[in-house]
Amino acid sequence: MSGLNLTRRSLLGMSTALASILAGCAAGGNASSSSSAPEGSSSSSASVQRQTISDSSNGGHAIAVSGEKASYVAVDVKKTGDDDGDEADFYGTNAAVYAEQGATLDLDDITVNCNGTHANAVFSYGEGTTVNIKNSVIDTTSNTSGGIMVTGGGVLNATDLTVHTAGNSSAPIRSDRGGGTQEVTGGEFTSDGKGSPVIYSTADVRVTGAKLTSNSSQGVVVEGKNSVSLKDCTLVASNTSKNSDKSDWFQAVMIYQSMSGDAAEGQASFSAEGGSIANQNGDVFFVNNTVCQISLRKVSIKNEDTAGNFLRAAAAGWGKEGSNGGQVLLNAADQQLSGNVLVDDVSKLNLHLAEGSAFTGAINPDGASGQVFVEVADGCTWELTADSHVTSLTCKSTGVLLKGHTLTVGDKAYAEGTESTGSEVEFTAQESAGGPGEGGEPPEKPGGSADGGEPPAKPGGSTDGGEPPAKPGEGGGNAQSTSSATS
Repeated sequence: MSGLNLTRRSLLGMSTALASILAGCAAGGNASSSSSAPEGSSSSSASVQRQTISDSSNGGHAIAVSGEKASYVAVDVKKTGDDDGDEADFYGTNAAVYAEQGATLDLDDITVNCNGTHANAVFSYGEGTTVNIKNSVIDTTSNTSGGIMVTGGGVLNATDLTVHTAGNSSAPIRSDRGGGTQEVTGGEFTSDGKGSPVIYSTADVRVTGAKLTSNSSQGVVVEGKNSVSLKDCTLVASNTSKNSDKSDWFQAVMIYQSMSGDAAEGQASFSAEGGSIANQNGDVFFVNNTVCQISLRKVSIKNEDTAGNFLRAAAAGWGKEGSNGGQVLLNAADQQLSGNVLVDDVSKLNLHLAEGSAFTGAINPDGASGQVFVEVADGCTWELTADSHVTSLTCKSTGVLLKGHTLTVGDKAYAEGTESTGSEVEFTAQESAGGPGEGGEPPEKPGGSADGGEPPAKPGGSTDGGEPPAKPGEGGGNAQSTSSATS
């Protein structure tokens, strides 16, 4: 099978190269650079004649760069044609714009329009490969077609983009098996499809000063030992649809481990500084089947769903029953927190309020459940809105305001106006169950079927051991279907 895949890729590459040569001849320029801006030229479309590069083949690329440096300015890219899940999602086949093998690809003032299944717009594959894209517009309309994407350790730097995705499992900022790094500055990113958060991270994703809007799915999903960092961003999430029955809840930010093999196991990370997070349905944060750190500083957080919670750490349909809760280290600095916190009996929470932070809400108001430690540093406050239950508490005498409610610490009621000294809860590693190679069905991710019954492969993170996947025909790669996905 790998030999066939390699032959197919070679033929597609030859076809793409031939198309570029013909386009170059028609334009009267050098075939290898006919679609690129002349050296020293302006990136403005007013001074550079726009060109159109199209590809309609199944699995092909409109622009493909391998192992070299190339640049394109003032280009309109149009991509149709379909491909299967793993080839496209792991290795970048059928991507409109594709870079691999340590290439450096610079893109300025381009448009990319994709109308094909598994047709990602701009794709950076493999360690040493870097795509730099700025001042550009991306639109994808079909299922499993992300905006900007990395796998296998690729790097993608994006500045001032406008990205819109309409299909299911089509994150505007997307990653898959082997992960990589995405640095995003400015721009607007919008997703409309089911199972399509604005950011699906199995990579290290850093976003600064961007507007992020999800009209159906979570705003952000982090899987496994990967991260998302937001700085001065506006995130609006309206999670109203699901294509997986693994959990019953909606949320703005989901942090979990699917145990599919796409994301390395270990501590996940989400951080936000400045800007705002608005949640329109369900909970603000949901953590399941992983250890994670959430760090918040000066973020305006509003839950517009009055029945929703600030944080839910709970078991769901991923991982091994009995040990698949969420384990959360939540650090708040100069931060206002509001809403209830629910920690179920297989989950854990260490909550640290520092640098003048204030928390208004209840923890496990329906009774003691999971293990919870709360530290209210000097100058910070926790104001109860209902009876609460924690395992351990550290606070100064002015740190906890009961407001007529009861705070139970362990098995004793806390006396307002007293100091308390407690200790953090210890976290434990998650256990996999029923994943690939274990005789079970591949686990569903929070995206389920995207193509009318075909289970799409969800963007994954690092493979076990952190090695990026090899392409078919190169040996060592695991291209098995993951039968689940939010992306």
